[in-house]
Parts: sequence; structure tokens; C-alpha cells
Amino acid sequence: MIWKIKKFKDLTAEELYKILKLRSSVFVVEQECIYQDCDGKDLDAYHLFCMDKNKVIATLRILDKGVSYDEISIGRVAVDKEYRRNNLGRKAMEEALNFIKCTYGEAKIKISAQVYIKDFYKSLGFKECSKEYLEDDIPHIEMINNFI
Repeated sequence: MIWKIKKFKDLTAEELYKILKLRSSVFVVEQECIYQDCDGKDLDAYHLFCMDKNKVIATLRILDKGVSYDEISIGRVAVDKEYRRNNLGRKAMEEALNFIKCTYGEAKIKISAQVYIKDFYKSLGFKECSKEYLEDDIPHIEMINNFI
């Protein structure tokens, strides 16, 4: 397995296709959520992804301050169904958190987490900072962490 992180403009067409395919597979098909995945935020994001046998098996995106929140944010965290239970979600988040610390020189991060997985984010040091709300008919909660 190989981890990569690239700005949108540096992704190959094939890498982008595979990232979007995984996101669609998880969020649209598996979670039965009809939403506009290509929201314009990918264009300036860093994309972290893991390749195994020429397949993207985990991905997330890192957004600069001011794109989704006043803080840096992480979103679109997805792991291929066949690779779950291998701690790839945790590994992806740890890679992202380390990258943010090293690249931005700070690490105040805000996320919008699906409620069913908020304990996972709590285990990474995130704390709830909003009430539950619906996003695309799925319960979410905002969470924040300051790793400085």
C-alpha cells in the first residue's frame, strides 16, 4: 500500500477518477445519499489517498481556512468496503493531521462528522462543538481539535 498526498492540479486524471469513484461508491451508493460531490472545494484541496494494486482504497481531502470553516478542515473521508477493519481510516486521519502540522505550522482543525462515527473522531482528539444537524439527510455534528 502506498500513501500519496497531492494538490488537485497535481493529480493525474486516473488518480482523480479513482478518488471520485471511491467517494461515489461510499457516499452515494453505499449510504444511499444523493448529493453533489463535486462541490468546487476539491479544486484547491490537498487529496490524501492510499493505493493498493492500482486501486484507491482510502481517501480524504484537506481544505484551507475559509473554504468550509474559519479553520483548516478535513472531509470526504472514505475507505473501500473491502479494506475496512484494517485501520485505514485511522491511518488516513493520522497522515492528514501530521501533514497539516508540518505544512501549515498549526493544527486547529474543524470537521463535520457523521454522528455514527463521532467516537472514532473523539479517539483522535476531536471534541463536539455543535448540536446534531442533518446534512443530506444524514445526522452530522461539527467537531474541532487544536493539536498545538
